[in-house]
Amino acid sequence: MNTLELCAYGPVIPVIVLQRVEDAVPVAQALVQGGVRVLEVTLRTPVALRCLEAIAREVPQAILGAGTVRSAADARAALAAGACFAVSPGYTEAVGAACADLALPLLPGVATASELMAAQDGGHHFVKFFPASAAGGIPLLKALAGPFPEVSFCPTGGITPQNARDFLALPQVKVCGGSWLTPQDAIAAGDWPRITRLAQEAAALR
Repeated sequence: MNTLELCAYGPVIPVIVLQRVEDAVPVAQALVQGGVRVLEVTLRTPVALRCLEAIAREVPQAILGAGTVRSAADARAALAAGACFAVSPGYTEAVGAACADLALPLLPGVATASELMAAQDGGHHFVKFFPASAAGGIPLLKALAGPFPEVSFCPTGGITPQNARDFLALPQVKVCGGSWLTPQDAIAAGDWPRITRLAQEAAALR
């Protein structure tokens, strides 16, 4: 899979942080029911890998990725848990090489022109722009479009339902990453209909 293919499934990739394994499958099912199939489960919690395993096993409709992949060990663990792509907050040659060796498609994070050049040297022309709002937002993306017209972006970090349309209006932005689809209070309350509703609204952004 080329990571750019992920963009065909909708304008938003949810960035999911799970604290309990028992929430993993209901969250994934709620998102898929709302029309969002590409899911990024971040490796930020002790149960993240077990959550990936549960979703891979129980929600085959999901196109499952692992986020916050920062090392070769993370990449290996993500693949073993059932992830079919990886997302990293930044880019290093070690992570890029590990994912290439594993045939695990990588969406690498960049925040500067130098980082983008390094990612391109590793063969990546579709990148995560992170943290999007803090790093310069739409003005920086417009500036990068000049010297890097062949690069496509997935801005993540500070993306909201209110500004997502503005990011998606840029021709070089193919999809956004957003945590607003899976708010922690909704997960804690088991409010799966709310997550489905947020997914439906996100799917309709473009």
